[in-house]
Amino acid sequence: MIILLCLSVGAMAANEPIQVVESVDAEQYMGLWYAIASIPTSFERQCIQGTTAEYQLLENGRIQVTNTCYDAEGNVDVANGQAWIPDPTESSKLKVSFVRFLGIWWFGAPYWVIDLAPDYSYAVVGHPSRKYGWILSRTPTLPDDVFADIVSRLESQGYDFESFRMTDQTINMP
Repeated sequence: MIILLCLSVGAMAANEPIQVVESVDAEQYMGLWYAIASIPTSFERQCIQGTTAEYQLLENGRIQVTNTCYDAEGNVDVANGQAWIPDPTESSKLKVSFVRFLGIWWFGAPYWVIDLAPDYSYAVVGHPSRKYGWILSRTPTLPDDVFADIVSRLESQGYDFESFRMTDQTINMP
């Protein structure tokens, strides 16, 4: 009976719209983030180790995005993109593009901040479809209890944590 109740609560959450954090301070969000776990996009599937994202606020208010990772052969893969906030009243809902053509960033994808530590030590980014997601941290690892709480909140938002792939950050460990 309890299992059926948990399954139906999870199914109900998956049908509800994703809830974002109230707001994001762009300046505080800038800097280096380590990917702890993710539901990778097609252009991230070759990443097996050391995945990071670095954000830099540009003069025009947009955000320079630099994603870095290592593939199975140990080669560095770098993707440069740009992010922006389409609606200033919803600072938690960004768009990110890695396709630039004729000076324009095309195909901006939703990048929604759905969980964020008060001190910006971790962030969780989701997609309205729940097909993608990232658990990010300012350090290569998270304490077990913090990670467990994040996973619980992800699942309450309708995510299936089994879809996430843990990131090997040993290359970034001191």
